[in-house]
Amino acid sequence: MLGLWNIANAEPDRIALVDPSGREVSYRELATLANRYGTGLRALGLQPGDVLVSMVHNCVEAIAAYFAAYQAGLYIVAVNWHLTGPEVAYILGDSEAKAFIASDRFAAAAIAAADEAGLPATARFAVGEIEGFKSVSWLGAAYTGRPDNRTTGAPMLYTSGTTGRPKGVRRPLTGTDPDVVPPHSPAFFGLFGLKPYDDHVHICGSPLYHTAVLNFATISIQLGHKVVLMDRWDAEEMLRLIDKHRVTHSHMVPTQFHRLLALPADVRAKYDVSSLRSMVHGAAPCPAETKRQMLEWWGPTVTEYYAATEGGGTVINGTEWLTKPGSVGKAWPWSVIKVLSEEDGSEVPAGETGLVYMRMGASSFEYHHAKEKTEEARVGDLFTVGDIGHLDEDGYLYLHDRRSDLILSGGVNIYPAEIENVLTTHPKVEDVAVFGLPHPDWGQEVKAVVQPVAGVEGNAELTAELLAFAATQLAKYKMPRSIDYLDELPRDPNGKLYKRKLRDRYPGVVTPPDAAELLSHTE
Repeated sequence: MLGLWNIANAEPDRIALVDPSGREVSYRELATLANRYGTGLRALGLQPGDVLVSMVHNCVEAIAAYFAAYQAGLYIVAVNWHLTGPEVAYILGDSEAKAFIASDRFAAAAIAAADEAGLPATARFAVGEIEGFKSVSWLGAAYTGRPDNRTTGAPMLYTSGTTGRPKGVRRPLTGTDPDVVPPHSPAFFGLFGLKPYDDHVHICGSPLYHTAVLNFATISIQLGHKVVLMDRWDAEEMLRLIDKHRVTHSHMVPTQFHRLLALPADVRAKYDVSSLRSMVHGAAPCPAETKRQMLEWWGPTVTEYYAATEGGGTVINGTEWLTKPGSVGKAWPWSVIKVLSEEDGSEVPAGETGLVYMRMGASSFEYHHAKEKTEEARVGDLFTVGDIGHLDEDGYLYLHDRRSDLILSGGVNIYPAEIENVLTTHPKVEDVAVFGLPHPDWGQEVKAVVQPVAGVEGNAELTAELLAFAATQLAKYKMPRSIDYLDELPRDPNGKLYKRKLRDRYPGVVTPPDAAELLSHTE
């Protein structure tokens, strides 16, 4: 018996969630809350195909809002709560939202966004108290039972907008019964060795507005797994919760791996992680050395995948990765991965670099209100998110970088990710971003922006040390011409780096050719 409502009927007291305070929430409680919200939204006039926007922190209400939309046939847009009021207003308007739920901790942005988007007061709901918003506890409070004419809704998630305005990824609604768990949910989890029930416990340590995080948490509930929610991620706290709840799986990003590995050895040794079965990571490139250290600590449970909000993907388990280091794996059984030439769209031979395209069975999508962007991303029934990579002779995919991040210097392609992966392994580097700046002779030159580890000062001495370190692993033409320092790089909590925010700090800047006297641009 799979599915939230089926499990709630069969095993009402089974624990579905452990909220950040440690409170246990049963399947019956979660289903009841989802019923109230869904019925309340229908009473407001929302119909299948309408949009609910949620800007709610990791809590029971966020999960209940998802399942309310799921059974009422609504699209749910989970908004990055780090966005400003105008950025949220853009999503409210672009998605044509009919209702908006926000946490009180994001009150200022929520009020500004709702006002700018012209959202009526009757469509604004708050977890906590927000001026001009009704409490979400009011939503559906006068109703019992489930919404009428139940039909399956879907997430409509906005891509991160790392290179511009975020785009809503919208798929046609299926019209299916929300009590019937679609076959692709257990099949997707099967890629990572995860079965229904089987004493599985999922820990959700990243924000639920991220596509994969939301999918992993909600599919876990649909398959009878207990979900442990973290409000704010902390390395040692995650280890404590893994030990306490005998966690078996999670979705993580490399930034979290870095911070776990930075814990003192005695702290790491305090916690039992033997319950782990599949710690899945994606969303951002993982340096090879970081991956090796995590495999040494957690064993082959560390599994990597490559996918996109738009669909399709690859997967590689820890054992495979050791034989194919640096790969993000082979295509899912129902997906297709091809590498095509940027010049003519033809498929390139194994080992040759091009744009990575994918297809996910019969699934389709479109960028909401952006038909031209949808068409630009497609070649036939394949689509790309702009990643550059190659396939080896065994069909394993290796990613090089984003096309939008590619640096063309002196007619040579330079991949920032390669440079970042080297600098990230230096013990004094917490985080790093590499991108191109205009140069009068070469077209572009390599710029690095580094976030030093706590207690380390970003100065000329550190620059010399980092350049000398990089020179042992990088060709001269790939070396940064200069390094700047920031206390924190603009990443979202899922590890995605907003390079456009860094580039905006250097409008029209041209660094003189002698900016880095240690280096020569020629090989």
